[in-house]
Formats: sequence, structure tokens, C-alpha cells
Amino acid sequence: MPHIDYYFATLSPFTYLSGTRPREIAQKHGATITYKPLDIMALFARTGGVPPKDRHPNRQEYRLQDMARRSKLLGMPLNLKPMFWPTNGAPSAYAIIAAQNAGHDVAELVKAFGAACWAEERDISQDEVVRDCLEKCGFDPALADKDMLTSAETFGKNLEDAVNAGAFGAPFFITDTGQRFWGEDRLDDLDAHLSGKV
Repeated sequence: MPHIDYYFATLSPFTYLSGTRPREIAQKHGATITYKPLDIMALFARTGGVPPKDRHPNRQEYRLQDMARRSKLLGMPLNLKPMFWPTNGAPSAYAIIAAQNAGHDVAELVKAFGAACWAEERDISQDEVVRDCLEKCGFDPALADKDMLTSAETFGKNLEDAVNAGAFGAPFFITDTGQRFWGEDRLDDLDAHLSGKV
């Protein structure tokens, strides 16, 4: 059974635009998937990346154009300059880790946090937003406070795992055969790889 490690940041617009497609691709191919939220700014610092605000204006402008195009192609609303971005992504990441550790499928929760930030003008660092996203996805809102030490340790470990596995951005998909796919726009390539086409 193939496996996918899905490294992502709840603050990433391209994680949001990935929606639940990683789960759908995994299910299509009988693959398992582990969701590994991480600190994207720390990943950039460790792997030679630059935070969006510090990039050359050419890169910043291209990023905004790309986000607008992808959101239209995918039919997903997206505010190019959301009110609460950047913010602290750790609380939402901890909730995802706690839900996954409890045995839940967290695909909808990842999507919900992305939508809250990028389409609904909500601050995903706030406890009430985290709890609301959990509840909307059918989870106990108390997961927001469950085993926070374990979640914090996993959050840090995910960063180390990502660096060691060769990831440098988000979303980043790595198969158990070591094939790496960076970006929402590479999900079709991941699908093709699992189909044996590439």
C-alpha cells in the first residue's frame, strides 16, 4: 500500500487551494496519507526560502497573480490580502494533529482552516475560530486543548521530518518511494505517479 506524507502550513494559500484533493488522490490509489502541519517560516529559514514579505517585488507580484489564477480555475474564493495573515499557525496545526492522533480523517479540517484564513477573514490563531472549525467538521471542539504538549512536539518533529525528507515549501507531498511533489499545481503529477504513468 503506497503512503504519502503531506507537509503543509495552515497559513499557506496553496494548502487551502489543495482542498481535499490529497485525500481523494490517496483514496483513488489505495494509499495512506499522514498530514504533517509545520512552521512554514521555519522551513523557509532552514532550506533557503524567503518569507513572502521579503521577496523581490517581481516574485511577490507573480505569487498574487498565480493565487488569483489558481483560485479561479479551482472555483474557490480567495482574498489575495486577507485581514489576518500572517498570523500564528500553531493553534490550528495543533488541532489538526490532535484530531489525527484521535483517529480522525482531517482532510476537511485542513480545508476549513484554509478557508477561514483565505476566504472568510478569520484569524485562525484564535481559540474560538479553532473550536468553530473543529465543530463544523464534526469534531469535539475540546480537541483544541487535547494533549497540547504532544501536539507541540509533533509540530516541531514535522519540521525536522520535512527538512530530512527534502521538503522546502508547502504544500509538499512525499511518497514512500521518495518521490517529491511541491505545490498544489503538482497534485496531478502525484496522481499520475501513483497511477504508474510517471
